[in-house]
Amino acid sequence: MIKGSSQLAIPDEIITNKIYLVRDKKVMLDEDLAELYGVTTGNLNKAVNRNISRFPEDFMFQLTKPEFDNLIFQIGTSSWGGRRKLPYAFTEQGVAMLSGVLNSDRAIMVNIQIMRVFTKVREFLMDNLSVRLEIEEIKKKLENQDKNIEIVFTYLDELIEKHENPKSRRSIGFKTPGNKD
Repeated sequence: MIKGSSQLAIPDEIITNKIYLVRDKKVMLDEDLAELYGVTTGNLNKAVNRNISRFPEDFMFQLTKPEFDNLIFQIGTSSWGGRRKLPYAFTEQGVAMLSGVLNSDRAIMVNIQIMRVFTKVREFLMDNLSVRLEIEEIKKKLENQDKNIEIVFTYLDELIEKHENPKSRRSIGFKTPGNKD
């Protein structure tokens, strides 16, 4: 265990709230990561730029202006007085690569915690997906049962109608002198 790591415990909810969905990828922004690591965003980005070959497009990408504006709208933060450059978004693999670039005890411990949160999020999404599939299966069964119940009620209505309005039947058999049928 790294010295002083017990003081670094960041609630999982804080990390989870800093994971966004951009371009169908779960990402964390450079600004949020810098805050968690206890460094400035500028210093984090300088360290990344010194090691840019470690960060291919599927590890890190820069947000476009519309993506950034949409994200600001979604998370409800003000864009006033903010950044000169659009933020970088780090995928799970990019965050893992940061541990090799930022080599402080704090960065290592925060990275371990972030990786655990990413794993929990992935597990939650998988559990959620399986629950959704089960719900869809139940819905299909219920739809079929609704149709079957409707058919049963239709047949019951027909039987009730036949019972209430019986058709007169001709007698079959020998005719007796008093029988005119």
